[in-house]
Amino acid sequence: MKVLFLSSWFPSPPDNGSKLRVYHLLRALAARHQVSLASFAFGTARPQEADLRAWCRRVEVVQQDPSQRSRLMRGLRYLSLSPIVAAPVPAMSDAVSALAAETKFDVVVASTETMATYVSRVRGAAAILEEHNSFARMMYERYQQQTSSLQRLRCWASWQKTRYYEARLFPRFDLVTMVSEQDRQTSQALPAYRGKVEVVPNGVDCRRNRPGLVVAQPNALVYNGALTYSANYDAMRYFLSEIYPLIRQQIPDVSLSITGSTKGVDLAGLRLDESVRLTGYVDDIRLPVAGSAVCVVPLRQGGGTRLKILEAMALGTPVVATSKGVEGLEAVDGEHLLIADEPQSFAERTVRQLRDDALRQRLISNARRLVEERYDWERIGQRFVDLVEEVVHRNAGGSP
Repeated sequence: MKVLFLSSWFPSPPDNGSKLRVYHLLRALAARHQVSLASFAFGTARPQEADLRAWCRRVEVVQQDPSQRSRLMRGLRYLSLSPIVAAPVPAMSDAVSALAAETKFDVVVASTETMATYVSRVRGAAAILEEHNSFARMMYERYQQQTSSLQRLRCWASWQKTRYYEARLFPRFDLVTMVSEQDRQTSQALPAYRGKVEVVPNGVDCRRNRPGLVVAQPNALVYNGALTYSANYDAMRYFLSEIYPLIRQQIPDVSLSITGSTKGVDLAGLRLDESVRLTGYVDDIRLPVAGSAVCVVPLRQGGGTRLKILEAMALGTPVVATSKGVEGLEAVDGEHLLIADEPQSFAERTVRQLRDDALRQRLISNARRLVEERYDWERIGQRFVDLVEEVVHRNAGGSP
């Protein structure tokens, strides 16, 4: 089977959630089929050093961040019925057309709505939209969170525009995959949409991420997420202003490491002190996570599911999270992690994990078992490949 995979993120190095997802799904497909990749590359991407070139038949790269458009383009898109992600980048259009001209693909996989606009350039192939989040759901939550009338109106318009766009977009695909049941339900509820939506959850490489890589430091907390992403910034602003001071009252020598880039971030908006360390970009996220006593995930917004929680569970670092943070995962409060949605209870549960070694060990053991059984990328990748093969079989005239 010949597969064309379109990605807005070049998946090497796999150093954020989107890249990790693309990397592992691409590797699973390449293990059984001929795969060509067309991808944007920006930021930390190193397309010339990528091991995935050994898996893929062809790799075409467009050196551009597809989310960065001119102010004029953004203004025009705001006035249109389509979001900015619907606007194609000419260089990527040309790259996809060239690949389609030389190879008759059986299926094209568009990773996120950003890449959906290029699928029409591949004739005669089955089409799959592989979503990392429900954008309609994210826009709705953003609208709900606004307090000013003007911002509520702007976010309401963006939410309606996204719903309208997805309702027109999704029927063009033979299959849409989402990372959580909540996102699947949002997609199935789009106006007049009756297509197939399957859940392909996020995962973790359990062989690479294992307990005992380094010794965890006492009273060390970690948040593994770049502050350049608005949901991460909001989580840390909330944590540092309302939760962390309560923890420090009980454990004065507690520390917090926040991993990931801070480029362009308003650090003045965060309540930082000498006990908080901003690591910047790290080559191996496993080390700061495994080296911490507790992973805190105080998320209040965002879609999809949290690879940061799965990574911590696989590495043997116990987790305290909000309900939003653990959303979409089959993790149970008190069995695999601790959940708290108010500052006082979040602080209390974090302190409890730092002080109660028996609780920590029980949560660590249960969480590791959960990710091995439910969230190993090897299992998830095989399920994704099975779904792709089913779609191609149906498209070729086979029985459902």
